[in-house]
Amino acid sequence: MGHQVPVTEELHDYMVAHGMPLDEIATELRAETEKLGNPAGMLTTADQAGLLTTLTRLIGARRAVEIGTFTGFSALAISRGLPDDGELICLDVSDEWTSIGRKYWERAGVADKIDLRIGDAHDSAAKLDGEFDLAFVDADKDWYIRYFETVLPLIRPNGLMLFDNTLAGGRVIDADGPADRKEFNAHVAQDDRVDVVMLGIGDGLTLVRKK
Repeated sequence: MGHQVPVTEELHDYMVAHGMPLDEIATELRAETEKLGNPAGMLTTADQAGLLTTLTRLIGARRAVEIGTFTGFSALAISRGLPDDGELICLDVSDEWTSIGRKYWERAGVADKIDLRIGDAHDSAAKLDGEFDLAFVDADKDWYIRYFETVLPLIRPNGLMLFDNTLAGGRVIDADGPADRKEFNAHVAQDDRVDVVMLGIGDGLTLVRKK
């Protein structure tokens, strides 16, 4: 078995600093979000943000969808990877939390790329149409399988879906670990329509490539 490096907070900061460091806008967005207290635990990690931007650019994505936007940190990262005429549709139920993100999207000059749709994400996802290059899902975990089945037909061949928090703090291997994550991980792993890679970044990020 190869050597696995444990990622401490200090090592994470080093990796971000030597990869794609957060600029002033992203840093201030994180700082404002952290003032929310416990809900700030839903923030995408800084290293994930760099990966989201890079993957968006890497696959040449022009149209993307995000399910679960919170305060807009991951949306900022994805939109920065899109071309000037790109589009990111964001689905979220909270006008209060997403209003925080809107301010920073404007400052970053990406607001024109983002179509924020407030409402029940289950209903909003079912109403999506057209073809997408990329999808990022970070919403209610017990609906991950439903989101996967709803969005996959809209993803172009060789397009990418990303699902956050799929390792649940490492508890997915415990007998009493979260059933929703276990069921989702098993569901996509056996689906022959896709290739799946699970990354130990943040709280676990699953990359799903549509064949």
